[in-house]
Amino acid sequence: MKKTLSIILALVCILSSAALLASCGSSTTAGKSDAPTTPSATPSESTTPSTKVITIAVPNDTTNEARALLLLENLGIIEIDGTKGQTATIKDITSNPKNIQFVEVEAAQLPNKLADVDYAIINSNFALSAGINPTEDALAIENAESPYANILAVKAGNETSPKILALKAALESKAVADYISATYGGSVVSVVANPGDGYDASVNYEELKGTTITVAATPDPHAQILKEAKKILEAREITLEIKKYNDYIQPNNVVDSGEVDANYFQHIPYLNNFNQNNGTNVVSVLAVHVEPMGIYAGKGGTLEDLTK
Repeated sequence: MKKTLSIILALVCILSSAALLASCGSSTTAGKSDAPTTPSATPSESTTPSTKVITIAVPNDTTNEARALLLLENLGIIEIDGTKGQTATIKDITSNPKNIQFVEVEAAQLPNKLADVDYAIINSNFALSAGINPTEDALAIENAESPYANILAVKAGNETSPKILALKAALESKAVADYISATYGGSVVSVVANPGDGYDASVNYEELKGTTITVAATPDPHAQILKEAKKILEAREITLEIKKYNDYIQPNNVVDSGEVDANYFQHIPYLNNFNQNNGTNVVSVLAVHVEPMGIYAGKGGTLEDLTK
């Protein structure tokens, strides 16, 4: 009996050992395969090159959009239809090797759009109002010879009225030119060729005493520059009332309707386009300054990312 029990125990041990060995062998085979493996690629390790979409926000009005596109063309980033000039839109781009996606935004809102796009092309007045310094923060900027000089504009027929001549002379003064140079340091550039003393010899200032001249303007730099002209007029007891607007539509409408005497916020290409599209009859009487348009980085990137 004892001999039989010993044999049974021996068989059990043999079978248990065999099972254990089989189990270990199976585990080893499953944990280390001889077949070649391909590591799973993380997004940053992908072997397929990713195509990054570059977004650039531009003004959505025709003349400033064209101006933005011309800046990009001058930098060698895109090409546009040469016959379109100052009326070009994104539909007139003939070469876009970077496959840039353009986002059209109301000009005043462009600084607010910077966080959502890679780049934005912004008028200097809106950059300044948003606390952006064009000469320090722009990746590239127009030169002072830009044809987009900002103008003093009035309703047609009022160009030679005494009030307008007095206002024009004040804006043509050396005091205003010096203020622009000292305050904006190249972000805004006076284009008045021969600044004077601020007064027009043909105007009877005695007759203008006690009168008020009203001007529609965007806040910065236009309203600030007008404050310098205001000092000159106040010396002759003429009040300059500056009405601030944050858009490019109402300043022309209120001049055309006669609600205000003049406006100061736009350049001639924009004015011409506005008159054509809206049936208004507003004209330029003086080119005062240029605000070089600039391209600014948004979510990231450098100018080299666009030009290389």
